Amino acid sequence: MNENLLWLIPSFFIVAFLYGSVGHGGASGYLAILSLFSVAPTLMGTSALILNCLVSGTAFIAFFRAGYFSHRLTWPFVVASIPAAFLGGMLHVSAPLYQFLLAVTLLFAAFRLSLRPTRKTSSALRHPVPLVTAFPLGGGIGFLSGMVGVGGGIFLSPLLLLRGWGDPKVVSATSSCFILANSIAGLFGRVLGGAFGIGNLFPFIVSALLGGWIGSHLGANHFSGITLCRLLAVVLVIAAMKLIIL
Repeated sequence: MNENLLWLIPSFFIVAFLYGSVGHGGASGYLAILSLFSVAPTLMGTSALILNCLVSGTAFIAFFRAGYFSHRLTWPFVVASIPAAFLGGMLHVSAPLYQFLLAVTLLFAAFRLSLRPTRKTSSALRHPVPLVTAFPLGGGIGFLSGMVGVGGGIFLSPLLLLRGWGDPKVVSATSSCFILANSIAGLFGRVLGGAFGIGNLFPFIVSALLGGWIGSHLGANHFSGITLCRLLAVVLVIAAMKLIIL
């Protein structure tokens, strides 16, 4: 990837900034970029998860400090997702299957990022989310996330928003926590499953951390990031189409 540093470093900064502004880690964006440079699937998934941990952790701190974190909303999904993400990360998938799953993931991310919340919700969760609903949803999202190499926020956020379980910034705080937990579990699963591959990530770590810090600070304190997310959705669709066609 050395010859592509001039493209990858600013690209990762932009992705981390955009995703961090809505409480996400950016894994689907990193995967979209890396897919355009024909990076090996194992390296793609591991690199995306590592950067995801850093950016989602930064986003969680920003939204938590701004007072948007709801423990009651978050814990059922996180508890169910961690073991499922670990198991998903242990799976070996063939290159064609991986590309198909990644393309579907990117298209779903694009759809999620283009959405505007349709329900008005209070910032506080009035009633706990039913465990009979939260556990299977959290487990299913976690398993898919660990297998594909994303944190799962692109699946969880629209679910929470469309069900009216939290307003956008509360959902961003929950998603960042969920993504961080899933990404760590997915990385451990990759290590034990022999699917852990890593290159020289240092330049990307610095770039992603800086972008994530700026984006999450602005997202938690100044803007929602909806317009930025819709622009990013176009990039994800292009990358997904490349995977499907080629």
